[in-house]
Amino acid sequence: MISTLACASTFPRTRFVKSDMEQEHESTFFNLGDNTALVCVDHQQYQKIVVPQLIDMTYKVHLGLFAEDVLLKLKTYNYSVVVIYENFKGSTLETNPILQEITNRSGAQRREYFVILLSHRYATNDAMSAFVHSVDLIVNIADLANFGPVLRRGVAEHRQLYQAFQEMLKSVHAL
Repeated sequence: MISTLACASTFPRTRFVKSDMEQEHESTFFNLGDNTALVCVDHQQYQKIVVPQLIDMTYKVHLGLFAEDVLLKLKTYNYSVVVIYENFKGSTLETNPILQEITNRSGAQRREYFVILLSHRYATNDAMSAFVHSVDLIVNIADLANFGPVLRRGVAEHRQLYQAFQEMLKSVHAL
């Protein structure tokens, strides 16, 4: 059984080597300030490339293997990063239930996540396509080996863009 937390048997660089019961218990908790990621990629080869890079960047990773599981996790946890494969469970961009859920959220909820779309169709860092599909970053499948550096740059640009906006929101809420 694959745990919802990246486990050592699947990803060798992960430090969790525990029973399924212990993994399930540990996977339900994040510490305040942790970098957290939800990986909604049902293609094992792509998972094996993306997850270790996230772990190397100190993200605590949950795997979303079924749409219902992912939707529950999105309601339960505040993830820093959400990685979505465009063809998750045989869906298309238009029918992808995870993309639909995230785009239907209010702006305040949506801004909590840095959403990455893994795509066969679009080029890495295609800002216009990212905007059209309401994601923050697109990474082409051919560029998965560079996922970490692309994510690091994308998150830095995202923080810079939203820093003034977040400060303004804080000052308005203080009134």
